[in-house]
Amino acid sequence: MKVSSTVQKKALEIYQLLAEAEAAVHGRTVELIHFHEVGQLDAVADIVGTCMLIEELAPDRIIASPIHVGSGQVRCAHGILPVPAPATALLLKGIPFYSQDISGELCTPTGAALMRYFVDEFTPSPLVRYDRIGCGLGTKELEAANILRAFWQEETQVHNSSQRIAELRCSLDDMSPEAVGYAQELLLEVGALDVFTMAIQMKKNRPGTLLCVSCREEQADDMARLLLTHTTTAGVRKLLYDRYTLDYYFTEKEFPEGKVRLKHYTGYGIEKVKPEYQDVANIAQKTGQSYNQVFQKVLEDL
Repeated sequence: MKVSSTVQKKALEIYQLLAEAEAAVHGRTVELIHFHEVGQLDAVADIVGTCMLIEELAPDRIIASPIHVGSGQVRCAHGILPVPAPATALLLKGIPFYSQDISGELCTPTGAALMRYFVDEFTPSPLVRYDRIGCGLGTKELEAANILRAFWQEETQVHNSSQRIAELRCSLDDMSPEAVGYAQELLLEVGALDVFTMAIQMKKNRPGTLLCVSCREEQADDMARLLLTHTTTAGVRKLLYDRYTLDYYFTEKEFPEGKVRLKHYTGYGIEKVKPEYQDVANIAQKTGQSYNQVFQKVLEDL
C-alpha cells in the first residue's frame, strides 16, 4: 500500500524517537542500534497506521489522559525488564504516567513514542463535549477491560476554557508603577488569563501593591518564574481554583457606520451578547457620538 509523503515523514520521525531512546538506554549511537520488538511488522503497522489515521482525521489538537503503564516485569529480547521498560520510561520523560494494580506492560516503547509525537496536552479530565467515540479492544486478557477509547470533539467557533486555574500572588513595596505596569503587560503577552493589582498595607506600615496573575494550571511554573524575574519579590504564592465558565463565539453585524463584532456567551441555560469594545469605540470616534450612544444603538438593533 502506498502512503503519502507526510505519513512517511512522520513515521520516520517516530522511529527516530525510538532509535534515540534505544541508543540512550544502551549507551550507543543511533547508527549502532538494532530494533527488536519495534522492528517487527506489527510495530511498523502500528506506527504507519497511526500516522495514516491522524492524516485522515486531521485533528487541530490531541489531548490524552495520563498513561497507565502497568506494573511488574516484562520479558523481551533483552531478558526480563521492569515495567515501564527503560526505553519506554525515557520516551515518557515529562509525560504524566502512573502504575496501578494491573500486572504487565500496558505501554510499549512504540506506544510511548506515538504519544510523545502526536499528543499536544496530557490532562486527567479535559472539558469535552464529544460528538463521536471510537473504541479499540485489545486481545490480551487483563484484570480490567482492555479498551482504548478516543473522543472526537467538533469545536467550530466555540471556545471551552479550562476549568482549573491557578492564581499567583506577590506583594511589592519597592517597585515603581512603571515597572509593575511592564510586568503586567509581559504576563498578559505570554498568555496570562488576567493580571490585576490591589493596594495593600505591608510591614513597617509601608503602602504596597498586591500583584495577582490568573493562568491555566499548567502555566503556573512559567508565570511564577516571570514574576520572580521581572518583579522585586523573593516569593510567589499559588492558589488553585475551579471555575465556572460560559462558552463563547463571535458573529458580525453591519451598521451604516461600520461593522461590529458581537460576542455571544452560552452555557448553564444562559445566553447573552455583548458588542466588542474596540468596534464600538471606532464608530464613536468616527461619528463623534459617545461610546454609550453607539453601544446602546448596537444593542437595540440586535
